[in-house]
Amino acid sequence: MFAFGQPRRRRRVSLTPMIDVVFLLLVFFMLASRFGSEGGVVLSAPTPGQGAVWSGPPRLVEIGAGGALALNGVALAPEALAAALAALMQGPDDAVVLRARAGASVQDLVTVTGALSAAGLTRLMLVP
Repeated sequence: MFAFGQPRRRRRVSLTPMIDVVFLLLVFFMLASRFGSEGGVVLSAPTPGQGAVWSGPPRLVEIGAGGALALNGVALAPEALAAALAALMQGPDDAVVLRARAGASVQDLVTVTGALSAAGLTRLMLVP
């Protein structure tokens, strides 16, 4: 027959290395994550049935494919948008209407709204 020798006593599984790994992962994810609110752009959508009073000249910014912009139907460069809108506005709380045209990506819309927010405009409205 076979002689296997003395049976050994089973060792207990040590959980210390696993706890160390979990602790290191916890520390890593806590340091790698961001806490707090992300920057965002506040858009207001017009609600049907509410009659809002419009003041001043029209301020319709159309966003086309590839970030092409038009203010009240007149094409202009993205760098000139804030200056062209400033001439039509009485204050930074005047409404600016944004419309995305066919072919415009969400990134184009976000870029334009970010530029207008950075220029100090606080009331941006998005229409379909």
